[in-house]
Parts: sequence; structure tokens; C-alpha cells
Amino acid sequence: MNETQARDEICRVGASLFARGYVHATAGNISIRLAPEEGGGYLITPTDACLGFLDPASLARLDDQGVQIGGARASKTIALHRRIYEATADAGRPARCVIHTHSTHLVAMTLAGQAPGVADGELLPPITPYFVMKVGRVPLVAYQRPGAPAVADEVARLIAGYARRGTVLRAVMLDRLGPNVWHGSAAEAMATLEELEETARLWQMTGRTAAPLPEAAIEELRQAFGASW
Repeated sequence: MNETQARDEICRVGASLFARGYVHATAGNISIRLAPEEGGGYLITPTDACLGFLDPASLARLDDQGVQIGGARASKTIALHRRIYEATADAGRPARCVIHTHSTHLVAMTLAGQAPGVADGELLPPITPYFVMKVGRVPLVAYQRPGAPAVADEVARLIAGYARRGTVLRAVMLDRLGPNVWHGSAAEAMATLEELEETARLWQMTGRTAAPLPEAAIEELRQAFGASW
């Protein structure tokens, strides 16, 4: 994907998320890491931009060191996005797109507190096969103000820690703020976000009491589909 295509893809994904209610007002941001043959560096949505009405030419352009070299002022979350790109590359599964939203059901879950039966430090139990296959484990990051530098450090630590245990992370949940999801393309990252938000909605609809899949079923998903759980 060249830079022009990446700009268009960010705007397409942003408009889709906005139209379907995954983001509102000026909440959320999307970034793409550009390939070395495209000059490297990053594209990210501008600060206080509405994802439903992005202009490809106004997206912030940054170099490999995170220094802005073009476009409107970059979202303050670029520091977190860059750490995700670096940590996933170090873990052997480099991300190419990061999406952050304030998705309603996911944020509501953190406001309600951790439910019984959920693994300590994680957001959701493995209640559906597609959550296990398409999203996987989602650590919950304790609340800090938006843009706090310590959050980037914690997310990088989590990615590395789960990788050492042989588990690929595709998402983290920032308490009271929303999810950060990542994948090898913008389309894949958006699909991961959609599955995560839908799982949160189902979990709430069942009163947060749905039984998780048994370990034998999860092992079958690992063997049949390479699920990372």
C-alpha cells in the first residue's frame, strides 16, 4: 500500500466507524505505519478531528522518529501508537494499523468494574469462538489521563509479556477511555475492533454471566484455526 492509498484507507475506515456509531464527536484516532519503500514513518489522524469527516491531505505525516513533517497537528496518542508498532515488531508480529475508539459497550464495561469469572487484569472471558479467534486476550490498563506517557510504557510491557508466553495481543482496553486495537492492515484492525465491541455488547446483554467456552473448545480453536489464547 502506497502513501496515497494509506491516506484514503484511513479516511474510509474513519467514515465507516463514525457512520456506525463506533466513534462520536472528535473521539478516537487511526494511524498507519508506512513501509520503508514509501519513506517509512507514520500517518495519523489530526488532533480533535472527527473521524467521520477526514481529509486525506490533512492527515498528519511523521517520520520514523515521530517528528511531524506534514499535515495538521498529530493526535497526542501518536506516542502510544508508536510504542505499539515497536513492541509488536519486537514480538515478531508487526502491526501496520492502530485504531483507538471510545466504543460505548467497551467503555461501559470498565465503568461497571470487573465481573466475577473474568481473568485477573483482563477485560472479557472467552464467551464466543470468534472472540477467541479474531481478538484474543484483552488486558485492562488502569486509568490514567488521556495521552499519559506511562500508558505507552504499560502497553509495550503487556505486548512483550504476553509474547513471552506465546500469546499474540491484538488489543488492550484503557480504563474509562476505550480500546486500542492493531493488526496488519486497517481493514483487519477495524474487524478486530468490531468483534471486540460486539463481544462486550453480548457480555452485557447476558448480565455479564455467560459461561466461558471450556478449555477443550479453546484448544480445538488453537489447533484448527491457530487461535492465540
